[in-house]
Formats: sequence, structure tokens, C-alpha cells
Amino acid sequence: MSFFMFLVFLLVPLVAESMTPPGLNDDVLGLIVFKADLLDPHSKLSSWNEDDEDPCSWAGVECDPKSNRVAELSLSSFSLSGKIGRGLLQLRFLSSLSLSNNNFSGTLLTDLVRLESLRNLDLSGNSLSGPIPKEFFSQCRSIRSISLASNTFTGEIPSSVGSCSTLAALNLSSNRLSGSLPAEIWSLNALRSLDLSGNALVGEVPVGMSKMYNLRTISLRWNQLSGPLPEDIGDSLLLESIDFSVNSLTGSLLDSMQNLSLCSFLSLSWNSFSGEVPSWIGGLKSLQTLDLSGNEFSGQLPDSLGNLQYLKELKVSRNSLNGSLPDSVATIKSLVDVDFSRNKLTGNIPSWIFEPGFVSVTLSENKLSGPVQIPTTTAPTLQILDLSGNALSGNIPMEISGINSLQSLNLSSNSFSGAFPVSIGDLKSLQLLDLSGNRLNGSIPLEIGEAVSLRELNLERNSMTGGIPAQIGNCSLLTSLDLSENSFTGQIPSTIADLTNLRIVDLSVNHLTGSLPKPLSNLPHLLSFNISHNHLSGALPSGNFFNTISPSSISDNPGLCGAAVNLSCPSVLPKPIVMDPISSSPISSSSSVLPSASHKKIILSISALVAIAAAIIITVGVITITILNLRVRASAAAAATSRSPAALEFSGSYLSQSPTTDANSGKLVMFSGDGSEYFNAGTHALLNKDCELGRGGFGAVYKTSLRDGRPMAIKKLTISSLVKSLEDFEREVKKLGKISHPNLVSLQGYYWTPSLQLLIYEFVSGGSLHKHLHDSSSPLTWQERFDILVGTARSLAHLHQLDIIHYNMKSSNVLIDGFGEAKVTDYGLARLLPMLDRYVLSSKMQSALGYMAPEFGCGSGRVTEKCDVYGFGVLVLEVITGRRPVEYMDDDVVVLCDVVRGALEEGRVEEVVDGRLCGRFPVEEAIPVVKLGLICTSQVPSNRPDMGEVVNILDLIRCPRDSTEDELV
Repeated sequence: MSFFMFLVFLLVPLVAESMTPPGLNDDVLGLIVFKADLLDPHSKLSSWNEDDEDPCSWAGVECDPKSNRVAELSLSSFSLSGKIGRGLLQLRFLSSLSLSNNNFSGTLLTDLVRLESLRNLDLSGNSLSGPIPKEFFSQCRSIRSISLASNTFTGEIPSSVGSCSTLAALNLSSNRLSGSLPAEIWSLNALRSLDLSGNALVGEVPVGMSKMYNLRTISLRWNQLSGPLPEDIGDSLLLESIDFSVNSLTGSLLDSMQNLSLCSFLSLSWNSFSGEVPSWIGGLKSLQTLDLSGNEFSGQLPDSLGNLQYLKELKVSRNSLNGSLPDSVATIKSLVDVDFSRNKLTGNIPSWIFEPGFVSVTLSENKLSGPVQIPTTTAPTLQILDLSGNALSGNIPMEISGINSLQSLNLSSNSFSGAFPVSIGDLKSLQLLDLSGNRLNGSIPLEIGEAVSLRELNLERNSMTGGIPAQIGNCSLLTSLDLSENSFTGQIPSTIADLTNLRIVDLSVNHLTGSLPKPLSNLPHLLSFNISHNHLSGALPSGNFFNTISPSSISDNPGLCGAAVNLSCPSVLPKPIVMDPISSSPISSSSSVLPSASHKKIILSISALVAIAAAIIITVGVITITILNLRVRASAAAAATSRSPAALEFSGSYLSQSPTTDANSGKLVMFSGDGSEYFNAGTHALLNKDCELGRGGFGAVYKTSLRDGRPMAIKKLTISSLVKSLEDFEREVKKLGKISHPNLVSLQGYYWTPSLQLLIYEFVSGGSLHKHLHDSSSPLTWQERFDILVGTARSLAHLHQLDIIHYNMKSSNVLIDGFGEAKVTDYGLARLLPMLDRYVLSSKMQSALGYMAPEFGCGSGRVTEKCDVYGFGVLVLEVITGRRPVEYMDDDVVVLCDVVRGALEEGRVEEVVDGRLCGRFPVEEAIPVVKLGLICTSQVPSNRPDMGEVVNILDLIRCPRDSTEDELV
């Protein structure tokens, strides 16, 4: 840059208000100064030359043909980084500015909206941060469109947003905005599109939508909004799209909504709406998508649904709907996708689901019964049919083979009987066939080999007989084969070794005989091969997989031999013995002559060494805490020998909210009212050993019941010796009690004495994530795992916005509620302790070694939000792989992060995904999620993203494929 240009750059704040030097175009000057603040790794701006008379031929620049001044600047996806500099303020005739999908950082350049000609501003998809300044909106002139989406803006939406009276589109989605939705936003009566999704907005949606008489689309998806819908929502008569999904909204659907006759998209899913689905819903005749899934709707679906003749998607899953499916739905000729799963629907399977036009039909996990009747003329477009988890009976109809377009057929967990449908080979497009958990008999037909697109075949838990047909080797795309718990006989066909895509094979609990085909050792992608509880014999195939196969996978086959079963095969001769003439001892021909060969070398990774060092610190901490607790317990026993905390009962005197802290009475405080209204006083031993749910770093958890029968969880703190005074304890607990988030276990109250402290939590019925991952026979699906990770990430992001660090992030502190949603517990408990004791207790807070951030193990003692990010990263890898963070072998310590990182470097990411998923996971989601987990577990804290960024990344990973169906790899 010339010296003159350098001076101009220094004086740029004054340039906009001073005369431009002769011969230098204002637009050239502004763009060159703007470029000076940027990094351009791919030289996308190489055509920008300060010696040009005008910039109209530059990349990304469009000029007005009459004035020859810059009218549009579009640098979207140019891979630029740096700050957005003030040079842009020189572009006085700029009407459209797009810097989206780059990596610009820093704060928002407030004066941009002061450009008189600017109409459209798009800064989405960058790394801009900080709060949105109040003056940004108050300086609006004639701007029509603003998008700040997918950045990391924080704080509240300024009330000055109401000043942009000309705004037609406002997009602030996928940021970290918090606080309530300002009522002033309804003053934007020119607004046609409003997107505030993917933030952390709280409180009720304010009344005032009636002023938005031009509003066409509104999205408040993925926030923490609560309360009922605004009562005047039906007065925005031009609304075409409403998305309030994934919040905590309550109440019933308002009658005023029947005025929204132009609405084509309505999603209220994943809230807490209740009551019946109103019959007036059939009056919204423009609806194309109706999604009410994941709520608490009850009763029968109204017949008026048949009036929605333009409806394409109807989703009401995960509610409490009962009765039969309305026949009126059959009249909706445009319907493509229906999902009625996880309700209480009864009756028979209606024939209309096989009508032409349907692409996806999901009726799983209801109470549907009887046989399935398929009309002769079947749906030529049906690709997904899921009738699993019902009480259907009779034979699987032969007519199903006429649905040539079928890609996924799930009839599992019903009472189907009879033989396997012989015509299954006609389904050339079929990729998934799950008939498990029925009463099928007979053999697998030879025609199975004609299902050439089959990727997953699951016939477990039936009564099938006969041999495994050799023709199954023609299903070359097969990745998962489960024939377990049947009565199959004969040998395992050698053609299975031709299925080079196989990952999961389960032939256990059958009557198979003979030896295993040796070519099985050549299967390159094999992750699991279970042949236990059969009558197989002979040598196991050679190769790395079968040399290290789990003993449980080959158990109860007395005739098998090989290294994996510690039994030499008779046909294998022993190694020859060679006598050393110098030595009197025989030496095996395979032995080394080097003296060091008799010593086994153990090599541990850096992470393993850190883990071992941290374990020593933990041991010292635990011993210290144990001694302190023993002293306190001895003092407490001397002071109150007549009452044992382990058998404490809340008598009437304990149920007072009196400020007394007398050791004989204690103090009970319920945040939602007088405790006496809730607890079954004097009859239940709250800390009875039989009621214990589990133990964690801060204490044991017990289950009790409220007076109305509702369960509650009680945590007895075992860190009494280090808990603060009553005043400090109350101050911190009350802060925790005010925290409300759908993915956090809510704190309901507390009980205090100097020697005993109890925390009272809502009870979460589904158990811990740890149990679902490691102790459950029913593995979580990919979608369930992804949802749990998103919910957990959102809860941590919310805590960090409140300056609360979890300190103890691990799978046992993530609970699963009745809807499969994650709810994080044990957050913020370290705030109950004096600051000086936090490092001493680091071992207790991070009691699961594998989750401990390296800065703990190195003794720095510095606890930040990045420690939570590290723990979450380990949790991601644990959820994806199904493996524990640290596994102890006979002579090694296996650290999960090291295993996954190695697999990524070698291009084997798909192989580390939990084998129990049986290949049912989308690779385009799995690989980015694994990479995210590894980034979060970076050894350097500053390299880890914050949790708000993690939430945005997870949303971006899933957004391109907004489907509830798992794709197959």
C-alpha cells in the first residue's frame, strides 16, 4: 500500500465527512481500506486494485450502470476473515451488502445501517460476537432486510428494534441471544418475515401480534419460551408459516387460530401443549404441513382433518392420542408423510395407508391390533412403512411384495405368525427389513437373494427353522444380519464371506452346526460377529478380528477351538523344538535370541499417562475428604445420637419454613410453596436405603413421593464438612432454584441442618444416559443419541450464560425423561463450597476420570467453562461409540479420545460408531459429530469452542437433513 493510502487508512474515521482527495474514487478508497483489514487466503479479492479508476469490474462488486457507483457488494462464501472495517462507510450508494458465510469476527459495525441507500444487509454465517448495540436498530433509515443469523451474538434483543419501521425481514437466528422477547418487535408493522430461532429466549411470547398485519412467516423454534400462545396470534391474518417448535409452551390451541386461513406451515412440536386437537383445525384449508408431535395432546383426532386437501405432512407422534385413526384422512389426496407413532391409538390398520401417493407411513408404538389387510392395488410410491411395536397378528400379507418402491419395512415387535413371505425378493428397492420379535416360523426363502438392495435384515426372536440359504450371499450391500434367537440349523454358508460390506452379524441362540467358513476372516468392515449358543465346531478363522473376538460372542460352542477360546485345535501341530548346543534348555523356533525379548513392552499414550497421574490426585483427594467427613460425622453423632440421618423422617415439625436452624428441627424450604402441602409427612423414611437411586461425587440420591403420589428425588450431600454457612448455602441454592431450562433437572427445594443438607429435585423417570449406553439391552437409536447431545449442549450453554460451571459433566449426570429428552443434573453444586476448597475437591467433582480436562490433571486448579466443554466432548465420543471414556485392560489403559482420534486419522470413523446401531446411522452426520467431540477435547483450552458455538454446530450438522428417519450407511 502506498504511503498516501496508509495515511488515508489512519484517517478513515474522518474520510466519510471530509472531501476525497482529487483523482481518487470514493468507492475505490473505501473498498481498499476495507480490504486492508481482511485475510484473503484464496486470493478471492486479487482483482481489487487501488490504481483502478472505479471498482465496477472487481470480484463481488456490482455498480449502478447510470452512476457507475457501487450498488451491491456480495462476498458470500469467499473464506474471508478479520473485522468488518469502516471503509465500507465510504460506499454512499450501496444498496445491498452480503458478507455471509465467511469468518468475520469482532463486534457489529453499528454505523452500517446509517448508509442512506442501504436496503439489504446480510452478515449471517460468521463469527461476530458481543451484544447487539442499542443504537444499531435506532439508526435504521430505509433498510428493508437485516440478517445477523448464525453468529455468536449475546445479550438481549434491544427494545430499539421497534425503530426499524421499514424492515420487511429480520433474521437473528442461531445466536446466543437471551432474555425475553421485546414487545416492541410487534411495532414493525412492515415486517413480513421474522426468524429468532436457535437462541435462548425465555418468558412468554408477548401479546401484540395483531399489529403485524403484514407478517407472513415467524419462527421462534429452539428457544426456551414458556407459557401460552399469545391470545391475538389469530389476528395476523396473512401468516403463512408458524414455527414455535422446541420450546416449553403450554396450554391448548387457541380458537383465534382458526382465522389463519392462509397458513400453510404450522409446527408446534416438542412443547407441552395439552388438551384435544380442536376440530376447527380442519378449517385451515391452506395447510401443507401440520406438526404437533412431542406434546401432551389427548383424545381422538378430529374427522375434520379430512378437510385439509392440500396437506402433505401430518405428524402427531409422541402424544397421548387414543381412539382409531380417522378414516377422513383417506380423502386427503395430497398427503405424502404421516407419523402417528408413540401414542395410544387402537383399532385395525386402515387400508388407506396403502393408497397411492404416500411416501412415508409411521404407526409404530401404539396399540393397533388385528391382521393387516392390503388392497390389491397398492401404493406405488410408498418408501417407508413402520408398523412396529403394536399388537398386529396374522400372516404377513403376500400383497406387500406389490409395493415395489418400498425401501424400509419395519414390522417388528408384533404378533405376526406364519411363514416368511416368499415374495420378498420382488422388493428390489428394499434396504431395511425388520421382522424381529414376532412368531414367524418356517424357513428363509431362497428368493431372499433377489432383494439386491437389502442393507439390514433383522429376523431375531422368532421361531424360524431350516438352514441359512446360500443365496443370501447375493445381497452384496448387506451391512447388518441378525438371525438370533430362532431355531436355524445346518452350517453357516460360505457365501456370507462374499458380503464384504458386513459390519454386524448375530447368529446366536440357534442350532447351527459345522465349522466356520475360513474366508470370513477376509471381511474388511466386520465390527461384531456373535455365534454364541450354537453347536459349532472346528477352528475359528484366522485374522485380527477373530483373534481378538469377545469370548461372549463365541461362548457355548464346545467344539470350537483356537486362540480366542484358549483351546488348541487337534489338526494344528505344535511348533518344532530346536536345541541350542550351547544351552541345556529347549528353545522354540519362534523365540527371539535377544535377552530383552522375554520382557513385554507396555507403551502408554500421553492421555493415558495424564489419566494415571490424575488418578493419583483423585486418590489423595478422596482420602482427604474421607477423613474430613469422618470427623464431621463423629461430631454430628455426638450432637444428635437419637436421630440417624440414614433413617430420617420429615415429621410435621420439619415441614416449616421457619428461619430457625436448630439442629433438632432443621429448615425445609420448597420453592413452589409450603412443604407440608407436598410431602407425605411422618410416614416415609426419605433416606431409606431401599429407596436409594444411586451415588455420585456430591452424595447419594433417594426417591420419595409427594402427597399426591408424584415422585421426587432427594440428594443427601456428603460434603457437609466443607459446605458454607446457612446464609451462603441458601443464597447459592436459591440461585440454582431459579434456573429453568427444559434440559436441566429443576431444583425444587432444600433442607438444612448444620450436619445434614438435602437438595430436593424433580424426579426423572428414564434413568441415566450411562445406564442406557452401558447397561441396557435396548440400545439408543442414532436419532435419540443426537437429540440427547443437542439437549445436553443447550443445557450447558444456558448454564454458561448464567456464569455457572457444571464441574462434573459425565454420562451418569445426564438423565433421560419419558420423552427421551436429556435433562442434566448435579450442575453448579461446587458453588456451595468455599473457593479455597474447590481444588481439594476437584477429584470429587470430576469423579469420572475420563471426563477430566487436562488442566485438572496438570495441577493448575483453574476451573473454567472450557472444562465443561472438554467433559461434553468426551460425552459426545461416549454416546457415538457406546464405549466408556477409559477402559482398563490387563496391561494397558485405553483412552477413548485416543482411539477415536486414531480412527479419524486413518479414515476409519465409521468403524468406531456403536456397533449396536447395526449400521443405522447417517455418515454425513456421524463424521462431523465425531470431529466436534475431538475438537471439544483439545488439550489446549483456548482451542475448544464455547457451548453456544457447539449448539450452532450441532444444528448445522442436522439441518440439511430434517428427517426423523435414520439413513443407512
